[in-house]
Amino acid sequence: MLDIASLRRNALEIAWVLFVGVNLVAMELWPRWETIPFHLIWTSLTLLYGVRVWRLGRTYLVLLWFGVVSGASILSDAFNGTQQWGELFEVPLMSSMFLAMVWHARRRQAAIQATARESEEKAALLERQERFLHDVSHELRTPIAIARGHLELLQRAEGVGRSELSVAVDELGRVQRIVEGLLMLAKAGRPTSADSVCELDLQRFLEDVVMRWSDVTPRVWRVGELAAGTLTADPDALRVALDALVENAVKHTRPPDVIEVRSHAHNGHVAIDVADEGCGVPAGVRGEIFQRFAHADSAVGAADRGLGLGLAIVDAIAKAHGGRCSLRATGEGSTFTLDLPNFVAVVDEPGPDVEPHAPALIEG
Repeated sequence: MLDIASLRRNALEIAWVLFVGVNLVAMELWPRWETIPFHLIWTSLTLLYGVRVWRLGRTYLVLLWFGVVSGASILSDAFNGTQQWGELFEVPLMSSMFLAMVWHARRRQAAIQATARESEEKAALLERQERFLHDVSHELRTPIAIARGHLELLQRAEGVGRSELSVAVDELGRVQRIVEGLLMLAKAGRPTSADSVCELDLQRFLEDVVMRWSDVTPRVWRVGELAAGTLTADPDALRVALDALVENAVKHTRPPDVIEVRSHAHNGHVAIDVADEGCGVPAGVRGEIFQRFAHADSAVGAADRGLGLGLAIVDAIAKAHGGRCSLRATGEGSTFTLDLPNFVAVVDEPGPDVEPHAPALIEG
């Protein structure tokens, strides 16, 4: 009984064997023109090997078989006077050229396999690092919270004048924020699951972000032009990313400065801009601003200096959604752009009595 699956897997080799058989028959029927089918067989063998890199044993066996068969045919015709003796040199010449091609093909295959193994090892290492980061951060949360709680109780019992206790509480709070940031970074780096995403009314979502910040932060808040439509994303992760961008803008501005949130659609994507009129980002750190624990060193006031995890979290969330985050900065401000896919724009035609959407200014 024929194995249909095996025949399908070896269909290319079977077709080549039939092609070789036809050309060998042609070599016997037209001996004066036998170099043409001879070269056709070698060419087809080279093309076949480029697609199917055989094992060395099988390669040498095919090479030896065809060399003997074709050499015997040419030798017989040379004895009969229908072919020149010099044509015999075609057999070793073509064989050596084919062996050189085999050597290069196997080197390329080995390089591809080595690259694939290296890629798998790096992916496994990255996964272990993310898992380690998640586990350590998760395990540290509880003892830090307990230690900080006891110190705060002791501080209240002893009085606020104890500077040593205040320093200890502040430093434990800083460690707690670092742990929370690392835990969020580990979670943000994983691809979004189908259970966590939904369709968001992006215009309303961005307006809500600005309203929340304007209520607690004294800046001039501006809602620019917003793209109308729905974005398929993880709302919790997106809110974390936008809050991190807005918080970064707050740290690099003063109360009279403007912070603007706007968006525009392009080719199924949406670009969300968080722009500020602050002190900007120094040119020397713009290339590494999205790395973990990176600092721009331009925050307004030392107390506003962050942990260097916020923008790394934004970058991880963007990549988990299949997007990216970028920076455009000058000496008088910065614009961070969160570019995300899976956006469906809605174009509304305004009626005669409807005013088009205009940027809103919110004094915070």
